[in-house]
Amino acid sequence: MSLTDSTMMPLGTLAPAFELTDTLSQADLGFDDVAGAHATVVVFICNHCPYVIHIADELVSVAAHYRVRGIGFVAISSNDVAVRPEDGPESMAEFARVHHFDFPYLYDESQDVAKSFNAVCTPDFFVFDGHRRCAYRGQFDGARPGNETPVTGADLRAALDSLIEGQAPSVDEQVPSQGCSIKWRS
Repeated sequence: MSLTDSTMMPLGTLAPAFELTDTLSQADLGFDDVAGAHATVVVFICNHCPYVIHIADELVSVAAHYRVRGIGFVAISSNDVAVRPEDGPESMAEFARVHHFDFPYLYDESQDVAKSFNAVCTPDFFVFDGHRRCAYRGQFDGARPGNETPVTGADLRAALDSLIEGQAPSVDEQVPSQGCSIKWRS
C-alpha cells in the first residue's frame, strides 16, 4: 500500500468550477448544485482504496450530521478505469449504495476536475467557505488502516464547526490527507 500526501491547495483559492455526472442519480451537477450555505466539502475518493474504505462509513456519518447544518458534500472519483476498472461509474454507484451515501458521487472521467483541484490522493479533502474560498484542506482524521487511531473525522469536524461558527479553521491544525495516489492516464 503506497502512501501519497495531499498537495495542500493554498488557502483562499477559489473553488474550481466543474460539472460532472452523479453515478446514482445520473444528473449533471456543478459546484453550485452541491454547495452549502456555510461551506462545501469536496472529497476525492475511489472504490478500491483501503484508506477510503477505512473511513467510508464515518464519512457518511459526518456528512449526515453537517448537511443539515448548511454544509454541502460531494465525492468525486477521478481514477483511470483502464488501470482500475473497479472504480468505474457502475461500481461507484454500488459503492455509494452499500455505504449509504446521502451526497452525490461524481465521475471525473477526463480527470480535469482532479487536476483543477490539484488532488493527488484518495481521500483528498477540500473545504470551501460560503464565499467559495478554500478554508481547509487536509486529513479527515489521524486514522489509517493498521494504526490504532479511531476513525472519528475529528479534523474535518473541527474545520466545519469553525466555519459554522463564522470562524476560519486553524491553519496550524491542517495536516495533509494521506492515501492511495490517483491513478492518472498515461
